[in-house]
Amino acid sequence: MTVPARIDYAETDLDALAGWEGRVVVLVGEGGKLDPAGRRVNRLTRGALERLLASEAWGKAKPGDVQTLSWPGGMAAEAVHVARLEAKGSAEAARKAGAAVGKAAAGKAVLVLAGSARHAHEIALGVALRAYSFTDHKTGDEAPRETAVTVMASRPDEVREAGRDIDAVAQGVFFARDLVTEPANVLTTTEFATRLEALRETGLEVEVLDEPQLEELGMRTLLAVGQGSESPSKVVVMRWNGGGEAAPLALVGKGVVFDTGGISIKPAQGMEEMTMDMGGAGTVAGVMKTLALRKAKANVVGLVGLVENMPDGRAQRPGDVVRSMKGDTIEVINTDAEGRLVLADVLWYAQERFKPAGMIDLATLTGAVIIGLGHENAGVFSNDDGLCDALLAAAKGEGEGAWRLPLGEGYDKALKSNVADMKNVGGRPAGSITAAQFLKRFVKDETPWCHIDIAGTASLSSDGPFSPKGATGWGVMTLDRLVRDRFGG
Repeated sequence: MTVPARIDYAETDLDALAGWEGRVVVLVGEGGKLDPAGRRVNRLTRGALERLLASEAWGKAKPGDVQTLSWPGGMAAEAVHVARLEAKGSAEAARKAGAAVGKAAAGKAVLVLAGSARHAHEIALGVALRAYSFTDHKTGDEAPRETAVTVMASRPDEVREAGRDIDAVAQGVFFARDLVTEPANVLTTTEFATRLEALRETGLEVEVLDEPQLEELGMRTLLAVGQGSESPSKVVVMRWNGGGEAAPLALVGKGVVFDTGGISIKPAQGMEEMTMDMGGAGTVAGVMKTLALRKAKANVVGLVGLVENMPDGRAQRPGDVVRSMKGDTIEVINTDAEGRLVLADVLWYAQERFKPAGMIDLATLTGAVIIGLGHENAGVFSNDDGLCDALLAAAKGEGEGAWRLPLGEGYDKALKSNVADMKNVGGRPAGSITAAQFLKRFVKDETPWCHIDIAGTASLSSDGPFSPKGATGWGVMTLDRLVRDRFGG
Protein backbone atom coordinates (compact mmCIF):
# COMPACT_ATOMS: atom_id res chain seq x y z
CA MET A 1 0.00 0.00 0.00
CA THR A 2 1.34 3.41 -0.98
CA VAL A 3 1.30 5.92 1.88
CA PRO A 4 0.79 9.62 1.04
CA ALA A 5 3.20 12.28 2.20
CA ARG A 6 3.06 13.21 5.85
CA ILE A 7 1.96 16.83 6.20
CA ASP A 8 2.83 18.90 9.27
CA TYR A 9 2.18 22.56 10.08
CA ALA A 10 4.44 24.93 11.97
CA GLU A 11 4.85 28.61 12.72
CA THR A 12 7.34 30.40 10.50
CA ASP A 13 10.89 30.10 11.85
CA LEU A 14 13.29 32.11 9.71
CA ASP A 15 16.31 30.92 11.65
CA ALA A 16 15.62 27.31 10.63
CA LEU A 17 15.90 27.99 6.89
CA ALA A 18 19.66 27.85 6.54
CA GLY A 19 19.90 24.35 7.98
CA TRP A 20 16.95 22.71 6.20
CA GLU A 21 18.33 19.74 4.25
CA GLY A 22 15.48 18.89 1.92
CA ARG A 23 13.71 21.14 -0.56
CA VAL A 24 12.40 24.60 0.21
CA VAL A 25 9.42 26.21 -1.54
CA VAL A 26 9.28 30.02 -1.76
CA LEU A 27 6.08 31.74 -2.90
CA VAL A 28 6.39 34.89 -4.99
CA GLY A 29 3.46 37.03 -6.04
CA GLU A 30 2.85 39.66 -8.71
CA GLY A 31 5.72 42.06 -9.20
CA GLY A 32 8.24 39.72 -7.62
CA LYS A 33 7.60 41.00 -4.10
CA LEU A 34 9.18 38.79 -1.44
CA ASP A 35 7.70 38.11 1.97
CA PRO A 36 9.98 37.86 5.05
CA ALA A 37 10.79 34.20 4.40
CA GLY A 38 11.60 34.96 0.76
CA ARG A 39 13.85 37.81 1.78
CA ARG A 40 15.70 35.53 4.21
CA VAL A 41 16.23 32.92 1.48
CA ASN A 42 17.44 35.63 -0.88
CA ARG A 43 19.93 36.87 1.71
CA LEU A 44 21.17 33.34 2.46
CA THR A 45 21.72 32.68 -1.25
CA ARG A 46 23.45 36.04 -1.76
CA GLY A 47 20.82 37.44 -4.07
CA ALA A 48 20.24 34.32 -6.19
CA LEU A 49 16.50 34.61 -5.70
CA GLU A 50 16.42 38.22 -6.90
CA ARG A 51 18.48 37.27 -9.95
CA LEU A 52 16.01 34.52 -10.79
CA LEU A 53 13.08 36.92 -10.46
CA ALA A 54 14.79 39.33 -12.87
CA SER A 55 15.32 36.61 -15.49
CA GLU A 56 13.48 36.23 -18.77
CA ALA A 57 12.25 32.77 -17.70
CA TRP A 58 10.51 34.18 -14.63
CA GLY A 59 8.98 36.93 -16.71
CA LYS A 60 7.20 34.26 -18.76
CA ALA A 61 6.04 32.29 -15.72
CA LYS A 62 2.31 31.79 -15.23
CA PRO A 63 0.45 31.35 -11.92
CA GLY A 64 1.35 27.94 -10.55
CA ASP A 65 4.63 27.67 -12.48
CA VAL A 66 7.77 26.75 -10.57
CA GLN A 67 11.44 27.58 -11.20
CA THR A 68 14.20 25.71 -9.36
CA LEU A 69 17.53 26.76 -7.89
CA SER A 70 19.56 23.59 -7.37
CA TRP A 71 22.09 23.29 -4.53
CA PRO A 72 21.82 26.95 -3.49
CA GLY A 73 24.92 28.40 -1.86
CA GLY A 74 24.45 29.48 1.73
CA MET A 75 21.78 26.86 2.47
CA ALA A 76 21.83 23.17 3.36
CA ALA A 77 18.82 22.57 1.08
CA GLU A 78 19.39 20.61 -2.11
CA ALA A 79 16.98 22.88 -3.99
CA VAL A 80 14.85 26.00 -3.66
CA HIS A 81 11.62 25.86 -5.66
CA VAL A 82 10.24 29.29 -6.48
CA ALA A 83 6.50 29.23 -7.20
CA ARG A 84 4.55 32.07 -8.78
CA LEU A 85 1.36 32.50 -6.79
CA GLU A 86 -0.57 35.73 -6.74
CA ALA A 87 -1.85 37.09 -3.42
CA LYS A 88 -5.42 36.38 -4.49
CA GLY A 89 -4.56 33.43 -6.70
CA SER A 90 -6.66 30.33 -7.26
CA ALA A 91 -6.64 27.03 -5.44
CA GLU A 92 -5.94 25.36 -8.79
CA ALA A 93 -2.73 27.37 -9.25
CA ALA A 94 -1.61 26.54 -5.71
CA ARG A 95 -2.21 22.82 -6.28
CA LYS A 96 -0.43 23.02 -9.63
CA ALA A 97 2.62 24.57 -7.95
CA GLY A 98 2.59 21.87 -5.30
CA ALA A 99 2.43 19.16 -7.95
CA ALA A 100 5.48 20.60 -9.72
CA VAL A 101 7.38 20.39 -6.46
CA GLY A 102 6.04 16.91 -5.72
CA LYS A 103 7.36 15.61 -9.03
CA ALA A 104 10.88 16.67 -8.12
CA ALA A 105 10.68 15.91 -4.42
CA ALA A 106 9.27 12.38 -4.18
CA GLY A 107 10.89 10.72 -1.21
CA LYS A 108 12.33 14.00 0.10
CA ALA A 109 11.56 16.44 2.90
CA VAL A 110 9.73 19.53 1.61
CA LEU A 111 9.42 22.84 3.45
CA VAL A 112 6.70 25.18 2.14
CA LEU A 113 7.24 28.80 3.23
CA ALA A 114 3.59 29.76 3.08
CA GLY A 115 3.62 32.92 5.19
CA SER A 116 0.10 34.32 4.97
CA ALA A 117 -0.59 32.95 1.48
CA ARG A 118 -4.06 31.78 0.51
CA HIS A 119 -4.54 28.09 -0.31
CA ALA A 120 -1.33 26.97 1.40
CA HIS A 121 -3.01 23.63 2.12
CA GLU A 122 -3.60 23.20 -1.62
CA ILE A 123 0.14 23.44 -2.22
CA ALA A 124 0.64 20.63 0.30
CA LEU A 125 -2.05 18.52 -1.39
CA GLY A 126 -0.43 19.05 -4.78
CA VAL A 127 2.92 17.88 -3.41
CA ALA A 128 1.30 14.81 -1.86
CA LEU A 129 -0.66 13.80 -4.98
CA ARG A 130 2.27 14.14 -7.37
CA ALA A 131 4.82 12.44 -5.11
CA TYR A 132 3.01 9.10 -5.60
CA SER A 133 5.23 6.17 -6.53
CA PHE A 134 4.00 2.56 -6.67
CA THR A 135 6.88 0.36 -5.54
CA ASP A 136 5.16 -2.69 -4.00
CA HIS A 137 6.83 -5.03 -6.48
CA LYS A 138 10.22 -3.36 -6.63
CA THR A 139 13.21 -4.47 -4.57
CA GLY A 140 16.50 -3.07 -3.38
CA ASP A 141 17.15 0.63 -3.87
CA GLU A 142 13.71 1.20 -5.38
CA ALA A 143 11.90 0.41 -2.15
CA PRO A 144 9.48 3.17 -1.04
CA ARG A 145 10.73 6.39 0.55
CA GLU A 146 8.47 8.71 2.51
CA THR A 147 7.83 12.27 1.38
CA ALA A 148 7.34 14.61 4.32
CA VAL A 149 5.84 18.09 3.89
CA THR A 150 6.12 20.86 6.46
CA VAL A 151 4.03 23.98 5.91
CA MET A 152 5.44 27.01 7.73
CA ALA A 153 2.79 29.70 8.04
CA SER A 154 2.12 32.83 10.03
CA ARG A 155 -1.10 31.22 11.27
CA PRO A 156 -0.42 27.47 11.13
CA ASP A 157 -3.58 26.50 13.01
CA GLU A 158 -5.73 28.18 10.35
CA VAL A 159 -3.87 26.39 7.56
CA ARG A 160 -4.17 23.09 9.42
CA GLU A 161 -7.92 23.58 9.73
CA ALA A 162 -8.28 24.49 6.04
CA GLY A 163 -6.37 21.32 5.13
CA ARG A 164 -7.90 19.00 7.72
CA ASP A 165 -9.13 16.56 5.06
CA ILE A 166 -6.01 16.52 2.87
CA ASP A 167 -4.80 13.20 4.22
CA ALA A 168 -8.21 11.57 3.74
CA VAL A 169 -8.36 12.75 0.12
CA ALA A 170 -4.80 11.68 -0.63
CA GLN A 171 -5.33 8.27 0.95
CA GLY A 172 -8.44 7.72 -1.16
CA VAL A 173 -6.66 8.73 -4.36
CA PHE A 174 -3.66 6.55 -3.55
CA PHE A 175 -5.89 3.58 -2.72
CA ALA A 176 -7.58 3.90 -6.11
CA ARG A 177 -4.21 4.23 -7.88
CA ASP A 178 -2.79 1.21 -6.09
CA LEU A 179 -5.76 -0.93 -7.05
CA VAL A 180 -5.57 0.10 -10.71
CA THR A 181 -1.81 -0.46 -10.84
CA GLU A 182 -1.76 -3.92 -9.26
CA PRO A 183 -1.21 -6.80 -11.73
CA ALA A 184 -4.10 -9.17 -12.27
CA ASN A 185 -2.30 -12.16 -10.79
CA VAL A 186 -2.13 -10.22 -7.51
CA LEU A 187 -5.44 -8.35 -7.59
CA THR A 188 -7.80 -11.23 -8.26
CA THR A 189 -11.49 -10.82 -7.55
CA THR A 190 -10.94 -12.49 -4.18
CA GLU A 191 -7.99 -10.29 -3.26
CA PHE A 192 -9.90 -7.19 -4.36
CA ALA A 193 -12.79 -8.13 -2.09
CA THR A 194 -10.37 -8.82 0.77
CA ARG A 195 -8.82 -5.36 0.44
CA LEU A 196 -12.26 -3.80 0.52
CA GLU A 197 -13.21 -5.83 3.59
CA ALA A 198 -10.15 -4.33 5.30
CA LEU A 199 -11.84 -0.92 4.99
CA ARG A 200 -14.05 -1.92 7.90
CA GLU A 201 -11.31 -0.52 10.12
CA THR A 202 -12.18 2.95 8.80
CA GLY A 203 -15.79 2.60 9.92
CA LEU A 204 -17.29 1.43 6.63
CA GLU A 205 -19.82 -1.38 6.62
CA VAL A 206 -18.61 -3.91 4.03
CA GLU A 207 -20.56 -6.88 2.66
CA VAL A 208 -19.35 -9.38 0.06
CA LEU A 209 -21.89 -11.23 -2.09
CA ASP A 210 -20.58 -14.48 -3.59
CA GLU A 211 -21.70 -16.41 -6.66
CA PRO A 212 -24.52 -18.43 -5.04
CA GLN A 213 -25.98 -15.21 -3.63
CA LEU A 214 -25.65 -13.46 -6.99
CA GLU A 215 -27.36 -16.38 -8.71
CA GLU A 216 -30.21 -16.21 -6.20
CA LEU A 217 -30.56 -12.48 -6.84
CA GLY A 218 -30.73 -13.11 -10.58
CA MET A 219 -27.50 -11.31 -11.55
CA ARG A 220 -26.99 -13.54 -14.55
CA THR A 221 -25.50 -10.92 -16.88
CA LEU A 222 -22.73 -10.23 -14.35
CA LEU A 223 -22.17 -13.94 -13.74
CA ALA A 224 -22.07 -14.64 -17.49
CA VAL A 225 -19.07 -12.34 -17.86
CA GLY A 226 -17.04 -14.21 -15.26
CA GLN A 227 -18.10 -17.78 -16.02
CA GLY A 228 -14.97 -18.44 -18.09
CA SER A 229 -12.61 -17.52 -15.25
CA GLU A 230 -11.24 -19.50 -12.31
CA SER A 231 -11.66 -16.35 -10.19
CA PRO A 232 -15.14 -16.24 -8.65
CA SER A 233 -17.35 -13.27 -9.44
CA LYS A 234 -18.35 -11.07 -6.51
CA VAL A 235 -20.25 -7.92 -5.64
CA VAL A 236 -18.95 -5.85 -2.74
CA VAL A 237 -21.21 -3.36 -0.96
CA MET A 238 -19.61 -0.57 1.12
CA ARG A 239 -21.81 1.70 3.24
CA TRP A 240 -21.00 4.98 4.97
CA ASN A 241 -23.84 6.21 7.14
CA GLY A 242 -23.04 9.74 8.26
CA GLY A 243 -26.23 11.50 7.23
CA GLY A 244 -29.00 10.27 9.47
CA GLU A 245 -32.09 8.91 7.74
CA ALA A 246 -31.49 10.49 4.32
CA ALA A 247 -31.58 8.29 1.25
CA PRO A 248 -28.02 7.52 0.13
CA LEU A 249 -26.07 8.46 -2.93
CA ALA A 250 -25.16 5.22 -4.72
CA LEU A 251 -21.77 4.89 -6.44
CA VAL A 252 -21.38 1.90 -8.75
CA GLY A 253 -18.07 0.73 -10.21
CA LYS A 254 -17.08 -1.68 -12.96
CA GLY A 255 -14.48 -4.05 -11.54
CA VAL A 256 -13.17 -6.25 -14.35
CA VAL A 257 -9.85 -7.24 -12.81
CA PHE A 258 -8.57 -8.39 -16.20
CA ASP A 259 -10.23 -8.21 -19.60
CA THR A 260 -9.02 -10.47 -22.37
CA GLY A 261 -12.17 -9.69 -24.32
CA GLY A 262 -13.38 -13.25 -23.69
CA ILE A 263 -14.18 -15.28 -26.80
CA SER A 264 -14.11 -11.98 -28.74
CA ILE A 265 -10.47 -11.82 -27.72
CA LYS A 266 -8.50 -8.60 -27.87
CA PRO A 267 -5.29 -8.19 -29.91
CA ALA A 268 -2.19 -9.20 -27.96
CA GLN A 269 -0.57 -5.79 -28.32
CA GLY A 270 -1.60 -3.64 -25.39
CA MET A 271 -3.61 -6.35 -23.62
CA GLU A 272 -1.34 -6.00 -20.58
CA GLU A 273 -3.01 -2.64 -19.96
CA MET A 274 -6.29 -4.41 -19.22
CA THR A 275 -5.25 -4.75 -15.60
CA MET A 276 -6.80 -1.25 -15.32
CA ASP A 277 -10.26 -2.34 -16.47
CA MET A 278 -11.37 -2.24 -12.86
CA GLY A 279 -10.72 1.52 -12.73
CA GLY A 280 -14.34 2.37 -11.98
CA ALA A 281 -14.38 0.03 -8.98
CA GLY A 282 -11.03 1.48 -7.89
CA THR A 283 -12.45 5.00 -7.90
CA VAL A 284 -15.53 3.95 -5.94
CA ALA A 285 -13.31 2.23 -3.37
CA GLY A 286 -11.11 5.31 -3.10
CA VAL A 287 -14.09 7.62 -2.60
CA MET A 288 -15.55 5.40 0.11
CA LYS A 289 -12.22 5.34 1.94
CA THR A 290 -11.98 9.13 1.79
CA LEU A 291 -15.54 9.60 3.07
CA ALA A 292 -14.92 7.28 5.99
CA LEU A 293 -11.57 8.81 6.93
CA ARG A 294 -12.94 12.35 6.98
CA LYS A 295 -16.18 11.25 8.69
CA ALA A 296 -18.43 12.68 5.99
CA LYS A 297 -21.86 13.88 7.09
CA ALA A 298 -23.62 12.05 4.30
CA ASN A 299 -25.05 8.65 3.45
CA VAL A 300 -23.22 6.97 0.57
CA VAL A 301 -23.23 3.38 -0.61
CA GLY A 302 -20.54 2.07 -2.94
CA LEU A 303 -21.14 -1.08 -4.96
CA VAL A 304 -18.57 -2.78 -7.18
CA GLY A 305 -19.01 -5.78 -9.47
CA LEU A 306 -15.81 -7.84 -9.51
CA VAL A 307 -15.28 -10.26 -12.38
CA GLU A 308 -12.58 -11.51 -14.73
CA ASN A 309 -13.33 -11.85 -18.45
CA MET A 310 -11.47 -14.90 -19.77
CA PRO A 311 -11.84 -17.28 -22.76
CA ASP A 312 -12.57 -20.82 -21.65
CA GLY A 313 -14.76 -23.78 -22.50
CA ARG A 314 -17.32 -22.35 -20.09
CA ALA A 315 -17.10 -18.75 -21.27
CA GLN A 316 -20.11 -17.01 -22.77
CA ARG A 317 -20.16 -16.87 -26.57
CA PRO A 318 -21.19 -14.30 -29.12
CA GLY A 319 -24.83 -15.03 -29.84
CA ASP A 320 -25.71 -16.13 -26.31
CA VAL A 321 -28.81 -14.65 -24.70
CA VAL A 322 -28.66 -13.81 -20.99
CA ARG A 323 -31.32 -12.53 -18.61
CA SER A 324 -30.57 -9.60 -16.31
CA MET A 325 -31.67 -9.14 -12.71
CA LYS A 326 -34.21 -6.65 -14.01
CA GLY A 327 -35.66 -9.40 -16.21
CA ASP A 328 -34.67 -8.00 -19.61
CA THR A 329 -32.93 -10.34 -22.03
CA ILE A 330 -29.71 -9.40 -23.81
CA GLU A 331 -28.17 -10.87 -26.95
CA VAL A 332 -24.40 -10.92 -26.51
CA ILE A 333 -22.94 -9.78 -29.83
CA ASN A 334 -19.43 -9.10 -28.53
CA THR A 335 -18.08 -10.60 -25.31
CA ASP A 336 -15.58 -7.73 -25.11
CA ALA A 337 -18.50 -5.38 -24.33
CA GLU A 338 -18.68 -6.98 -20.90
CA GLY A 339 -18.56 -3.98 -18.58
CA ARG A 340 -22.10 -2.91 -19.37
CA LEU A 341 -23.33 -6.43 -18.52
CA VAL A 342 -21.68 -6.17 -15.10
CA LEU A 343 -23.07 -2.69 -14.47
CA ALA A 344 -26.59 -3.56 -15.61
CA ASP A 345 -27.14 -5.96 -12.72
CA VAL A 346 -25.34 -3.89 -10.08
CA LEU A 347 -27.23 -0.72 -11.06
CA TRP A 348 -30.54 -2.53 -10.75
CA TYR A 349 -29.57 -4.10 -7.44
CA ALA A 350 -28.50 -0.71 -6.04
CA GLN A 351 -31.90 0.76 -6.83
CA GLU A 352 -33.93 -2.21 -5.62
CA ARG A 353 -32.12 -2.43 -2.28
CA PHE A 354 -31.16 1.15 -1.39
CA LYS A 355 -33.68 3.43 -3.16
CA PRO A 356 -30.90 6.01 -3.69
CA ALA A 357 -31.35 9.76 -3.88
CA GLY A 358 -28.99 9.67 -6.84
CA MET A 359 -26.80 7.13 -8.58
CA ILE A 360 -23.46 7.49 -10.38
CA ASP A 361 -21.59 4.72 -12.13
CA LEU A 362 -17.97 4.80 -13.26
CA ALA A 363 -16.39 2.48 -15.79
CA THR A 364 -13.52 2.13 -18.21
CA LEU A 365 -16.28 1.30 -20.66
CA THR A 366 -15.42 2.23 -24.24
CA GLY A 367 -12.49 3.01 -26.48
CA ALA A 368 -14.88 5.29 -28.34
CA VAL A 369 -14.79 7.87 -25.55
CA ILE A 370 -11.02 8.16 -26.03
CA ILE A 371 -11.54 8.82 -29.73
CA GLY A 372 -14.04 11.54 -28.85
CA LEU A 373 -12.42 13.19 -25.82
CA GLY A 374 -8.84 11.93 -25.69
CA HIS A 375 -7.26 11.65 -22.27
CA GLU A 376 -8.24 15.12 -21.06
CA ASN A 377 -11.86 14.49 -20.15
CA ALA A 378 -14.07 11.70 -18.90
CA GLY A 379 -17.36 11.33 -20.75
CA VAL A 380 -20.47 12.10 -18.68
CA PHE A 381 -24.02 11.02 -19.52
CA SER A 382 -27.08 11.77 -17.42
CA ASN A 383 -30.86 11.69 -17.17
CA ASP A 384 -30.90 14.56 -14.65
CA ASP A 385 -29.58 18.06 -15.36
CA GLY A 386 -29.30 19.03 -11.69
CA LEU A 387 -27.14 16.07 -10.71
CA CYS A 388 -25.07 16.33 -13.87
CA ASP A 389 -24.44 20.06 -13.45
CA ALA A 390 -23.34 19.49 -9.85
CA LEU A 391 -21.01 16.69 -10.93
CA LEU A 392 -19.45 18.79 -13.69
CA ALA A 393 -19.00 21.71 -11.28
CA ALA A 394 -17.26 19.43 -8.78
CA ALA A 395 -14.96 18.08 -11.50
CA LYS A 396 -14.07 21.59 -12.61
CA GLY A 397 -13.40 22.65 -9.04
CA GLU A 398 -10.99 19.75 -8.56
CA GLY A 399 -9.26 20.17 -11.92
CA GLU A 400 -10.47 16.79 -13.20
CA GLY A 401 -11.67 17.04 -16.79
CA ALA A 402 -15.24 15.96 -17.57
CA TRP A 403 -17.51 16.65 -20.53
CA ARG A 404 -21.20 15.89 -20.97
CA LEU A 405 -22.26 13.87 -24.01
CA PRO A 406 -25.83 13.30 -25.21
CA LEU A 407 -28.38 10.57 -24.68
CA GLY A 408 -31.49 10.10 -26.80
CA GLU A 409 -34.05 7.58 -27.99
CA GLY A 410 -32.63 7.75 -31.50
CA TYR A 411 -29.60 5.78 -30.33
CA ASP A 412 -31.79 2.90 -29.17
CA LYS A 413 -32.24 1.70 -32.74
CA ALA A 414 -28.66 0.46 -32.76
CA LEU A 415 -29.40 -1.83 -29.79
CA LYS A 416 -32.39 -3.65 -31.30
CA SER A 417 -32.11 -7.43 -31.37
CA ASN A 418 -34.08 -9.98 -33.39
CA VAL A 419 -33.92 -12.61 -30.65
CA ALA A 420 -33.83 -10.69 -27.35
CA ASP A 421 -34.92 -7.41 -25.78
CA MET A 422 -31.64 -5.76 -26.79
CA LYS A 423 -28.09 -6.32 -28.00
CA ASN A 424 -25.08 -5.49 -25.86
CA VAL A 425 -23.41 -3.41 -28.59
CA GLY A 426 -24.65 -1.02 -31.21
CA GLY A 427 -21.79 -0.91 -33.70
CA ARG A 428 -18.98 1.60 -34.14
CA PRO A 429 -20.96 4.86 -34.60
CA ALA A 430 -21.43 6.73 -31.31
CA GLY A 431 -20.05 3.76 -29.40
CA SER A 432 -19.75 5.48 -26.03
CA ILE A 433 -23.26 6.92 -26.38
CA THR A 434 -24.93 3.62 -27.27
CA ALA A 435 -23.12 2.03 -24.31
CA ALA A 436 -24.60 4.69 -22.02
CA GLN A 437 -27.98 4.25 -23.68
CA PHE A 438 -27.74 0.53 -22.88
CA LEU A 439 -27.09 1.30 -19.20
CA LYS A 440 -29.98 3.78 -19.11
CA ARG A 441 -32.37 0.86 -19.61
CA PHE A 442 -31.38 -0.33 -16.13
CA VAL A 443 -32.02 3.01 -14.46
CA LYS A 444 -35.49 3.69 -13.11
CA ASP A 445 -37.21 6.86 -14.31
CA GLU A 446 -37.32 8.29 -10.80
CA THR A 447 -33.59 7.80 -10.15
CA PRO A 448 -31.28 10.76 -10.91
CA TRP A 449 -28.30 9.12 -12.61
CA CYS A 450 -24.94 9.87 -14.19
CA HIS A 451 -22.72 7.47 -16.09
CA ILE A 452 -19.02 8.39 -16.29
CA ASP A 453 -16.85 6.70 -18.91
CA ILE A 454 -13.29 6.97 -17.55
CA ALA A 455 -11.56 4.84 -20.20
CA GLY A 456 -9.40 7.80 -21.19
CA THR A 457 -8.66 9.19 -17.75
CA ALA A 458 -8.19 6.25 -15.36
CA SER A 459 -4.62 5.59 -16.51
CA LEU A 460 -2.25 7.67 -18.63
CA SER A 461 0.76 6.74 -20.75
CA SER A 462 2.59 9.91 -19.69
CA ASP A 463 2.68 12.15 -16.63
CA GLY A 464 -0.58 13.82 -15.67
CA PRO A 465 -0.91 17.19 -13.91
CA PHE A 466 -1.17 15.57 -10.47
CA SER A 467 0.08 12.04 -11.07
CA PRO A 468 3.02 10.22 -12.64
CA LYS A 469 2.57 7.94 -15.63
CA GLY A 470 -0.01 5.26 -14.89
CA ALA A 471 -3.07 5.25 -12.65
CA THR A 472 -4.54 8.67 -11.84
CA GLY A 473 -7.29 7.99 -9.30
CA TRP A 474 -9.53 10.16 -11.49
CA GLY A 475 -12.86 10.86 -9.85
CA VAL A 476 -12.03 10.38 -6.18
CA MET A 477 -11.66 14.12 -5.58
CA THR A 478 -14.59 15.00 -7.85
CA LEU A 479 -17.02 12.65 -6.13
CA ASP A 480 -15.79 13.62 -2.68
CA ARG A 481 -16.52 17.25 -3.51
CA LEU A 482 -19.91 16.34 -4.97
CA VAL A 483 -20.81 14.64 -1.69
CA ARG A 484 -19.78 17.78 0.22
CA ASP A 485 -21.65 20.13 -2.07
CA ARG A 486 -24.86 18.25 -2.78
CA PHE A 487 -25.37 15.36 -0.38
CA GLY A 488 -24.83 16.89 3.03
CA GLY A 489 -21.08 16.88 3.49
